[in-house]
Amino acid sequence: MTPQSKLGGTFTLLNTAITVHRLGYGAMQLAGHEGDKRVWGLPRDVPAAIAVLRHAIASGVNHIDTSDYYGPHVTNQLIRQALHPYPGDLVIVTKVGARRASDGSWPHARSRQQIISAVHDNLRNLGLDALHVVNLRLGGFASPLDEPFEEPLAALAQLQQQGLIRHIGLSTVSPAQLAKAQAITPIVCIQNLYNIAQRADDAFIDALAAQGIAFVPYFPLGGFSPLQSSQLNAVAASLQATPMQVALAWLLRRSPNLLLIPGTSSLAHLQQNLEAATLQLPPEVLADLDRIGTPTP
Repeated sequence: MTPQSKLGGTFTLLNTAITVHRLGYGAMQLAGHEGDKRVWGLPRDVPAAIAVLRHAIASGVNHIDTSDYYGPHVTNQLIRQALHPYPGDLVIVTKVGARRASDGSWPHARSRQQIISAVHDNLRNLGLDALHVVNLRLGGFASPLDEPFEEPLAALAQLQQQGLIRHIGLSTVSPAQLAKAQAITPIVCIQNLYNIAQRADDAFIDALAAQGIAFVPYFPLGGFSPLQSSQLNAVAASLQATPMQVALAWLLRRSPNLLLIPGTSSLAHLQQNLEAATLQLPPEVLADLDRIGTPTP
């Protein structure tokens, strides 16, 4: 079985030359230690973090999600240390729109100058001349907010015209916000909270699929407060799999435009996540899993 088939097939971002395997890797948990909500500082074991990144690439992963405010700066510097010079097919997706305060909080950073500075920080710490995809982070921690975003998005569009960014995405936004954004610049991906239990974006995902826009769900198992589901646990036990593997396998089957970015700082957990792409979910199992979450009309 090839790495491509192992990783859930591929998806090509809207009107771009970027094709990625659908099961990627999220680098956030490389900063600090796994389970630390602050995502702050160096990992306890830097060589282990580097080994995780290299194993992901060796296993066929060609989509890494990161941000310079993880650490801050830590994950991007680790990615560069582990993987630079980068494989030709590797797509690194970063995000801007927040910063890290000394108390570990995540205040907004959306002025024009803050966006420009953040892009240059990502370029420098990743060792890139141009960023493949930059997501503008909006909304709250878990849901969109009705707020203006024209200034930061226009700044990203200008940086794109300068050749520092190839493509632009959005994070934690509503369909209405996407429509407004598309009047400013093409949008190739949306990154929102979504998982087997939290399915408010069901209709949004289908609309994006019709446009050829990728949907990248974050917190596939509920986030820092993991989903507690007896149904999910029972299905996992029946398949001799972990709940996370089942949750990832369900997402891969939800829609072909879903790109997954499960994160971990553990080689063992990384391998488990990668194996989720080959997990078979029979129709009766899918029906049980669908009942865990209630889609929003």
